[in-house]
Amino acid sequence: MNQAEKEAYLREYSLLKNEGKPFYPYIVAKDSMMAVIVMAVIIFLTLMFGAEFGPKADPTTTTYVPRPDWYFYFLFEVLRVMRNVPEFTPLAAIGVPTIAMVLLFLLPFYDRSPERRIERRPVALVAGIATIAAIAFLTYSGADTGSPNSVDLKPPSNLSAAQVATFRAGSLVVGESGCLACHVIGTNGNNGPGPPLTHIGSKLRPGAIASTLRNPTAPMPSFAGLATKSPQQFQDVVNFLAELQ
Repeated sequence: MNQAEKEAYLREYSLLKNEGKPFYPYIVAKDSMMAVIVMAVIIFLTLMFGAEFGPKADPTTTTYVPRPDWYFYFLFEVLRVMRNVPEFTPLAAIGVPTIAMVLLFLLPFYDRSPERRIERRPVALVAGIATIAAIAFLTYSGADTGSPNSVDLKPPSNLSAAQVATFRAGSLVVGESGCLACHVIGTNGNNGPGPPLTHIGSKLRPGAIASTLRNPTAPMPSFAGLATKSPQQFQDVVNFLAELQ
């Protein structure tokens, strides 16, 4: 901004300031009125719908899935996407939010344009819309994400009704047994220390799968106890894994 533009801006600002109204009591009254309206809406919604309570806390459960508050869903989704790339996790959890906050705090220093009309500031307009769209998309995706303790795979189309039932029963046992903490199945799970199981059925026959479940390599826990206590559930797991072609 050169000296002439600066003087023109100050003259225009002075004229607009003289035509305006003082902050107190006009703006304070408007802000107070809006605050009362917002509080009234919150109280109305609380009385009409109440607060949502989850199930009673159970310290013995192994299937509880902690989820963040809705306004952190976008960051939760970023971490979920980066879960299979451990070296990027610190960048997603700390680096990106920190850089965004620093850029926001430094905005008055690097954006010195006197223009206030948003349609005349294409860079700021595009950046703002892109940021809002990205946060909205990530928030929706994070809210719509399934449980990490469930297998997100549909049964193959060539299975019979009985095989589909077995497939779903086996996937349920696999999810509840914590297999996804070390294995990737479909789009869920962690990439290690165990190998991906999405196509394990094309590599091992059912007998080999059952043998591996009974006598696994550490640190994988053994399913021998499940085979003894509940042979049907154990067989469902074997059949499920065998169908992962």
